[in-house]
Amino acid sequence: MTESEPETTPVLALEGVSKSFGAVRALRGVSLRLYAGEAHALAGENGAGKSTLIKTLAGVHRPDTGQVLLDGEPVQFNGPADARDAGVAVIYQEPTLFPDLSIAENIFMGRQPRRSMGRVDHRSVRGAADALFARLGVALDADQPARGLSIADQQLVEIAKALSFDARVLIMDEPTAALTGSEVARLFGVVRALREQGTAVLFISHRLEEIFDLCERVTTLRDGGWVSSEPVAGLTEDDLVRRMVGRDLAELYPKQDTELGEVALDVRRLTREGVFTDVSFQVRRGEIVSLAGLVGAGRSEVARAVFGVDRFDGGEVEVLGRRLKPGAPSLAMHAGLALVPEDRRAQGLVMDMSIERNIGLTGFAETTRAGLMNRGAERSRSLDWAVRLQVKYSRIADVVGTLSGGNQQKVVLAKWLATNPQVLIVDEPTRGIDVGTKAEVHRLLSSLAAEGVAVLMISSDLPEVLGMADRILVMHEGRLTAELTRGEATEETVMAAATGRVNREGKAA
Repeated sequence: MTESEPETTPVLALEGVSKSFGAVRALRGVSLRLYAGEAHALAGENGAGKSTLIKTLAGVHRPDTGQVLLDGEPVQFNGPADARDAGVAVIYQEPTLFPDLSIAENIFMGRQPRRSMGRVDHRSVRGAADALFARLGVALDADQPARGLSIADQQLVEIAKALSFDARVLIMDEPTAALTGSEVARLFGVVRALREQGTAVLFISHRLEEIFDLCERVTTLRDGGWVSSEPVAGLTEDDLVRRMVGRDLAELYPKQDTELGEVALDVRRLTREGVFTDVSFQVRRGEIVSLAGLVGAGRSEVARAVFGVDRFDGGEVEVLGRRLKPGAPSLAMHAGLALVPEDRRAQGLVMDMSIERNIGLTGFAETTRAGLMNRGAERSRSLDWAVRLQVKYSRIADVVGTLSGGNQQKVVLAKWLATNPQVLIVDEPTRGIDVGTKAEVHRLLSSLAAEGVAVLMISSDLPEVLGMADRILVMHEGRLTAELTRGEATEETVMAAATGRVNREGKAA
């Protein structure tokens, strides 16, 4: 099936697996082999079939055709418990722990060793949990409640739980999406330790650099079909993108040259005590300005203050010469400002509401008369923007939570673009979405700028910053440390400013 595969029998494999849901063929003859002591990446756009493949391996779905092999022998998982008992564990992006129980109790829930009279042996539970964390090479207090743990620590608890079931295969579905750089490095250290102990790892991530950093082989899916399984060594990011979407990496950043107009957003000496200090910048019509920096530098906090979600202690914000009142998002919207937030699920969408209602949330003034909602007007407005942004859905009345991450992001964008903004602030516009949808979002931002919209883009994706921005403003510890033109900006100059090694004039700090 592939080149340079190990000569041993795979721990877990799929052979020619197909799976359909009604008329939708989610998987079409897909094969995959996972070997002990190897990290194997699964790549593909949203909708390529990755989630269905994972659920097939985890016993949630049974294949229509083809077979699952465990140690080379056909096996049928009748549910997740069967897969777990066979040593297959899945670590999801958002762990599900019992917040009021301790870490140790979460790991051994329902399986606690007991003393005489049926009482739980808490000392044994604690000791077993400590032994698992020692095996992982991490320091966590087994008696600490799960409530308040970071996402990174919650994932480590889930991994420890998997090891407590003697997991031989660890499937990690977008585990780094909500982690900082240091947390990703720690997680990768744990995965490498498990790999050396003989665990087979299936790793799914939209961040291509992580695939190249962690994995030995990669399998690529496209439209539910198998494209390739091959060693990562010798591949480039462009090779992998071409397999995933059928086009080159250069097409991810379709930046148009535009003629800049008047100043649309003017921020002067903006300060919020303890968060950011003396932040000043301008964004002109037709310009894409990127606010770059490390996580925690204060970028999102500045955006929220500019839009009025958070109050600020000093400074001024003007949109097209109109001064905004602190802490008044409705006035900011009326002035022509829009904010696409960083966390689309928690801040950008109402997950249990329909697609049309989510898009319509910003248009009550247009679709209500005498206090009554005109549902026809709302649907027409929502349909128009869903079509413009090529949102993929069955019905506009479907719950937005049923959409893929990329299509959810398009709905958030549609909601705000429907207000016809003069200034658009987009915070992490492509986080957690596949490379094909990234290209669509980038093309949209470039087109908006060409139409005269001023765009302020906050991004932790350095290639995205360099590929899309006309100017780059870099923040470090709540202050602007550099302002770079498109021609001046490189990965080295941006990172130097992001770590405080240069001042705003580009001189060594």
